Amino acid sequence: MKVIATARTAQGSGASRRLRRAAKVPGIIYGGSTQPTAIELDHNPLYHSLRVEAFHSSLLEMELDGKNEQVLLRDVQWHAYKPQVLHIDFQRVEADTRIHMKVPLHFTHQDISPAVKVSGAIVSHVLTEIDITCLAAQLPKYIEVDLSGLTAGHPLHLSSVKLPEGVKPVVHGRDNDPVLVVATVKGGGDAEEPAATAAKAAPAAKAAPAAKPAGKK
Repeated sequence: MKVIATARTAQGSGASRRLRRAAKVPGIIYGGSTQPTAIELDHNPLYHSLRVEAFHSSLLEMELDGKNEQVLLRDVQWHAYKPQVLHIDFQRVEADTRIHMKVPLHFTHQDISPAVKVSGAIVSHVLTEIDITCLAAQLPKYIEVDLSGLTAGHPLHLSSVKLPEGVKPVVHGRDNDPVLVVATVKGGGDAEEPAATAAKAAPAAKAAPAAKPAGKK
């Protein structure tokens, strides 16, 4: 995906407000061997690009004053209630730069898995994205998780997700977190909760006192 930007010299809150009134977005690009560069971008094309999932987890080609370089989206600031981008940050990267990113998970073949097709189980996704580290050249737009072999009563853990070559999960000390859980369905139609969840269930709340009849104190 491509981003077109222009270097800007005017900085500060006043200059940023003027840019926004002119349908521009102030931003910055940092990293690499050069100093951070203040930039501006057209708001509407950027706004529509930000609605594309891959824009957040892919190497982007930035054209900055006619020169191309590879960047990653690092931060976006939005208006509190308007659909307006207030500021955006990009990081310069080279193919051999080691990066840390969140990448979305795309689940496939859930409908034909034994868990759903045979057991009628309910699949609940615990994670929809994971932290990974890899070289910039190896960054995947997403990670596909094939659920065709999923069976009832057997959650899928992060350690079982097949990652692309060169991609490693950032686990923060735990490598067996569940990615999804599979709950079987009771005869009445309710999903059966795992035992651990049921054990932690809070006691039922006390019934509220009955309302007094009208006219009585």
